[in-house]
Amino acid sequence: MQKIYMLTAVDVRRAEKEGTSRATSISKLTIPPIKFATAGHNPGGGVMATDFNLPRIEALEPKFMVKGLDTEIFGGLGEVDRWVFAGAYKNKKTGLPVRGRAVIEGAISQWEPDESDPADFQGCNHALTEVTHFELTLDGKELFYVDFWERILRRNGVDLFEGVRGALGA
Repeated sequence: MQKIYMLTAVDVRRAEKEGTSRATSISKLTIPPIKFATAGHNPGGGVMATDFNLPRIEALEPKFMVKGLDTEIFGGLGEVDRWVFAGAYKNKKTGLPVRGRAVIEGAISQWEPDESDPADFQGCNHALTEVTHFELTLDGKELFYVDFWERILRRNGVDLFEGVRGALGA
């Protein structure tokens, strides 16, 4: 039977700098969607076109929003850094907490404050680009791993690009 995990808390922080947890100011985070790149094919003598999946993914763009002005962000705005998008999940069958992690290397390239209203906390949206590393784990199990520089793309521990590297002789 499929397990049900319920998200109970989130945090975003720099992976290699102490004191950057946003657990008390974060409003939401967006783990980026994983979308495989495709190659379109429309055969002249065929009956339909199709998009064939390639063993690579499209650019990732993680996002998060905090309430209040997060001045720590400006210390590295526009520079690549290593980030942890953390989630605490509850296994609904066992009631036990489960650790979820996305480790992301990328640059915060967008800072966008919400409209200001003194009766409410101002929200600030942040988006990362230039993402070259993304790994997603749940309860210690690797679900997805991709690294631009290593040229590795794994799904559940299986390297989808291994054959391509071998065919290239690299």
